[in-house]
Amino acid sequence: MKSISQGNGYNQTLKHAQDELALQYLPAVKAMAFRLKERLPSSIEMADLVSIGTEELIKLARRYDSSLNDSFWGFAKTRVNGAMLDYLRSLDVLSRANRRLVKSIDYEISKYFNDHQEEPSDEYLAKVLNEDIAKIKEARVASDIYALVPIDEQYNAICAENIVEDVQKEELMELIHNILKKLSKREQMVIQLYYFEELSLKEISEILDITESRISQIAKEVIKKIRQGLGDING
Repeated sequence: MKSISQGNGYNQTLKHAQDELALQYLPAVKAMAFRLKERLPSSIEMADLVSIGTEELIKLARRYDSSLNDSFWGFAKTRVNGAMLDYLRSLDVLSRANRRLVKSIDYEISKYFNDHQEEPSDEYLAKVLNEDIAKIKEARVASDIYALVPIDEQYNAICAENIVEDVQKEELMELIHNILKKLSKREQMVIQLYYFEELSLKEISEILDITESRISQIAKEVIKKIRQGLGDING
């Protein structure tokens, strides 16, 4: 009985220490959620991102082995961010029907933007595409979330459409590199700041002195080219 009691006490102490470890990095999780939220549609709640990140942080704290990893946050950071992105991808805003509508919307936005240098309203898109405005709004949220996925993870996101099953990640990165080389200097800077520096649209707008709509459009155009390139690879 004594050994069982001691074992329970040790387990409780260990669990407490693990929870304390997670608690120390809760501000870092909140900061990560805030940075992510800045790049998301207003319909996505920051509290949900924090909740998902915190849940993942606690799981990681209970698996963490300091003898294998010097830094807990170094061990946890990528996994917490991945959990938040997985949550965004699970919102069912990228259903097959929605993906078709997203493509149509992106096409119409590109066409409108070339003529007017701004994005069209939801009302305009609903009329042109003969769709309910609520579906237009939902699909535009889907499009924004899709564009948010890190550029080196676009492979996984696109795989849902079964068009790149045979493409290796090395091929994807080579394709992305070739596409980026063909962009203008300003477009390359937008992609660098948006995907690699992870700045918000507002921050990029202030740096490059172009509108947030134009920045968003450039990001989506690059993703479209990547998708088309992957389709070409697969014939």
